Amino acid sequence: MTNQHPITPSSELVEQWEAETAHTTKDEIWHVAVQATQWGADQELEACCKWVRSMFGGHPTWSDELRAARRPKPPSLKEQAYDALDTYIFGEPDPKDKERTYNTIRRALEALPND
Repeated sequence: MTNQHPITPSSELVEQWEAETAHTTKDEIWHVAVQATQWGADQELEACCKWVRSMFGGHPTWSDELRAARRPKPPSLKEQAYDALDTYIFGEPDPKDKERTYNTIRRALEALPND
């Protein structure tokens, strides 16, 4: 009998993470640590969502709201471009951010269909 924690990733999953690295010891260790942390956080979040459903009669909306709050979706390219324009025009952009701002707006424009 082992004393393995119930949310320990499987050895197959760890091997998969190791295979995704550049095959240097430092990169492998770092990549596996990051993946394990993300995996563990996802397991913890799912356990919390399950608990919320059990406490509130299986009401799915509350667990969905918890998941959305803990794992917000990144802004779309369109939203990033609007933020970049607002900062550039109305804010005081850091001169070092000009290239990032330009590239964000350029990527958004490139995503538009050619009319």
